[in-house]
Amino acid sequence: MTNSGKWFVIINPTSGNGSSKLKWPKIESLLTTNSFDFDYAFTEHENHSTELIQQAIENGILNIVCVGGDGTLHNVVNAIMSQTQVPSKDIKIGVIPIGTGNDWVKTHDIPNDFEKAIQIIKNGNKKTQDLGKIEFINEERNPVYFNNLAGVGFDGFVVSKVHKYKHFGALAYLAGAVLGLFSFKNFKSKVVVNDEEIKTKTLMILIGLCNYSGGGMQLTKEANPFDGLFDISVAKNLNAFDIIRNLFRLFNGKIVYHKKVETLKTDSISITINEDNFPFIQADGELIGKGNIKLSVVPKAFTFFGN
Repeated sequence: MTNSGKWFVIINPTSGNGSSKLKWPKIESLLTTNSFDFDYAFTEHENHSTELIQQAIENGILNIVCVGGDGTLHNVVNAIMSQTQVPSKDIKIGVIPIGTGNDWVKTHDIPNDFEKAIQIIKNGNKKTQDLGKIEFINEERNPVYFNNLAGVGFDGFVVSKVHKYKHFGALAYLAGAVLGLFSFKNFKSKVVVNDEEIKTKTLMILIGLCNYSGGGMQLTKEANPFDGLFDISVAKNLNAFDIIRNLFRLFNGKIVYHKKVETLKTDSISITINEDNFPFIQADGELIGKGNIKLSVVPKAFTFFGN
């Protein structure tokens, strides 16, 4: 039975370098003032959000508010996609962004000001975007879903280092990228997309649904979370000096026009690594492992409150 008037608020107390926990009393007061009928919980461990979200769904609550950053939203999305009681698009998510990068909200013009973010949720304007599904080839493990961008290679390497610099906020990704330039080694990959095979020495492979990642970088060409397609960028054998020379182009989107970057649109892609040492894979700024993968679009799977 659906409890249509009830909300469940999930808070990651570590988001925004701990600021979400500090700001929660103000957010709680604003939700109450705006007549939200809600229960809430703080996440306490890595998989806690899955337990909390699925319990809320079992109790008939289909309106969720996520207080945290891109990683918190990623975990909420995966909790929704791993349950089978309710179609994922019927579960509605409101986002109050308090994170390091806050990249997903940039595409949808959801403000970092949490009073304005709460007003967007209260207005009730619903949108439904696509999700990406990542499956590990020849491995017995559950698929991973993403709502913003996934990547293999250098960007995963940066994510593996960025926790050391989270006190810099969005600049943490830039700091991690600059400091990792001279220690990351490009890798041999095979990308199969639209019956085309791309074999190359690779810096990174980016699979985008939305426009921004890494604290505001624009690494794909024509990302659209509503068109049923991934926006792919294959950054080939760029070296550290190529990246340094094009640092600003990472943020203004012009890096996709570099002669060593190939862009494509597709609804599915497979990536095989031809190296003994596999590079990191990240999804929405969260490390999800290493290996050969295939990715596919799940159309219109994620409903949220937006402008």
